Amino acid sequence: MISVKSKAELEKMRRAGIIAGNALHFGGQSIRDGMTTFELDRIIHDYIVKNGAKPSFLGYGGFPGSACISINEQVIHGIPSKKVRIREGDIVSIDVGAYIDGFHGDTAFTFPVGKISDEAKKLLKVTEESLYLGIEQATAGNRIGDIGHAVEEYCVSYGFGVVKKYIGHGVGRALHESPEVPNYGKAGHGSRLVAGMTIAIEPMINASGEDVRVLPNGWTVVTRSGSLSAHFEHTVAITPDGPVILTKPTL
Repeated sequence: MISVKSKAELEKMRRAGIIAGNALHFGGQSIRDGMTTFELDRIIHDYIVKNGAKPSFLGYGGFPGSACISINEQVIHGIPSKKVRIREGDIVSIDVGAYIDGFHGDTAFTFPVGKISDEAKKLLKVTEESLYLGIEQATAGNRIGDIGHAVEEYCVSYGFGVVKKYIGHGVGRALHESPEVPNYGKAGHGSRLVAGMTIAIEPMINASGEDVRVLPNGWTVVTRSGSLSAHFEHTVAITPDGPVILTKPTL
């Protein structure tokens, strides 16, 4: 069932969203050549806890980290590790959730590490732009398919592959709620958007092909082609005045 939030509940979600957004921003600023993904995860964890929240992902379904940290061909669900080091030229996707006062905020961004390839620059630019095109469609009266159609049409026009196996979702008291929010679809189809709904829109876009596979660790999703992948996400509230991004950082 789709949950519609009250004004008071949306304010609580905004608080959770700001902590998640700031943790993500702070984590991105902390990335250094040679640091491990475990070190980066601890920085994000400590920021969330210091601000009175809990990392949404820690222990979720058994996930061992506070953030998902996915490098290059890794699409999502990269497990923080003391053995994995971030290097110059990498692109690093960080997915962060924060839980406070009964609500979650969920957000992601793919960060360049120093000088990256032209292909990587283009992939990051197009994927981030597609997120905001999707958000533009998150208005009361529109349908879920309008969001996915906007994301898919834009990314495919650049020759990129839209991951279809993993999608966005509702978010609120639970980290994952109804409705499902695919990054593909037909305009005018799917659940109708109403004021008070809160959804996580999160394009996952591959440089080549849409196919993905899960590594033996049971979590980390990688591109089947071995190409780069980018991931951008915001938690968005549907309001009578248009979409409001709840996970925008304030740092």
